[in-house]
Formats: sequence, structure tokens, C-alpha cells
Amino acid sequence: MAAAQQISAVSIASPVGFLDSLMVKFVRYRLYRRTVNELSELTARDLADLGLNRSEIKRVAYQAAYEHN
Repeated sequence: MAAAQQISAVSIASPVGFLDSLMVKFVRYRLYRRTVNELSELTARDLADLGLNRSEIKRVAYQAAYEHN
């Protein structure tokens, strides 16, 4: 019950903070999708030049979007 009160208090107290975090999540997701799409368009030879296999595309995109600050 206390956790629910804290969550609602934070949401009410800082709606701008909530919108900022939502925007950050949206921007990171868009970066992830764009990276996946761009790497997927490369040929196997182009990926090999980058040192990647097709099976690594999602991992690399995730690292680019979420693990890189």
C-alpha cells in the first residue's frame, strides 16, 4: 500500500519528470529500431566487414540504444 502511495505522489508531484522519462524511452526505442533496420539492410559481406553476423544485429542495436549513455 505504501508503494502505491509513493508512486502516485511521484506522478502527481513531477508530471514533467514523468513526461521526460517517457520521451527518453521513446527516443531510445526509436534508436533501437532504426539501428536494427539499417543493419538488416546490409549484405552479409558488409556485416562481416564490421565484424558482425546477422544474428548479432539485435544485440548490437540494444547496446547502442540502451547501454550507451
